[in-house]
Amino acid sequence: MCSNELALAAPRIPTGARPPVKSASGAFALGSLSMRGSQPGFPAVDHPGREPARQDHATASKLDFAHLSQEQLMEQARNYVCRSCSSGVPMGHKFCGRCGTAVPPEILNAQTLFFGDMQNPAKAKLILIRGEGMDGLSFHLKAEQHIVGRNGQLVFPDDPFVSPKHANFFYRDGKLVVRDEGSLNGVYVRVRGTVDIAAGDTFLAGEQVFRLEATPRASDGQEADGTYFYSSPKHPSPFRLSQILQGGGYGMTVCARSTTLQVGREGGDLNFPMDLYMSGSHCRLEEHGGKFTLTDMNSRNGTYVRIKGERDLTHGDYVFIGRKLLRVELNTN
Repeated sequence: MCSNELALAAPRIPTGARPPVKSASGAFALGSLSMRGSQPGFPAVDHPGREPARQDHATASKLDFAHLSQEQLMEQARNYVCRSCSSGVPMGHKFCGRCGTAVPPEILNAQTLFFGDMQNPAKAKLILIRGEGMDGLSFHLKAEQHIVGRNGQLVFPDDPFVSPKHANFFYRDGKLVVRDEGSLNGVYVRVRGTVDIAAGDTFLAGEQVFRLEATPRASDGQEADGTYFYSSPKHPSPFRLSQILQGGGYGMTVCARSTTLQVGREGGDLNFPMDLYMSGSHCRLEEHGGKFTLTDMNSRNGTYVRIKGERDLTHGDYVFIGRKLLRVELNTN
């Protein structure tokens, strides 16, 4: 290339101005103006008064988080992903460790609230369990009472099995308590090992709803004219188990042939081979001197008993409300 061609290719510098400095991105800075080569030989100059791109990004960030509730913000803060490079950013970090992008202030503030709640020994939170047992949103129970339903503080408008005012989580004597507020479908708590139940109690196993019933009184006497009703042979049975269908109607009813009755997907007294949420040997009912117990047989998805009125909760309890499964987490420090 000759000297004339070199002179034509180089950017012309006004008299008295500082020479341009080429940055790593290929932009030339000339005085207070920034020249980025949008076309060869025609560097583009930023217009005075236009906000820098990073301010536009900050404004967009605020809009992104404006529609989120405090609980949703706290969930994003716990698992924040950089908007620029999609890398995970650990809690407490102000910048992405991979690309250096700043963490939005809304996320940093939510992280502060998250740590503050966990350091409060009087507070608990509920974790919404999604498919495959993965954690979803967390609801921090910071008030004295928390109404769950289609209305209230914890709202599930998409669940048709949740009543408008379904349950209430509240604190009493330093303990977390759940109370059924007269809901149609009740509140269920997961069984740990073996629990006592009574005739008329309802429990969940897999996708099935069952009601334990005492054996009805004998009605096989003769009619007034001395005739007996003809039927299948009767066997002594201490109790029976009925399947409850949607709408409250009865499905299958099985009478226990002995003092125990086992429910599962296969090999039990009552089997549901098509129920994907039912374990092979899921749960067992037993009768002892007129009293009943329900045992979860280490099933994958658990067995849940409907509470009567209210019940104290402990760390790690699982609660079914409608079709929503919630895990209780208490600060154990």
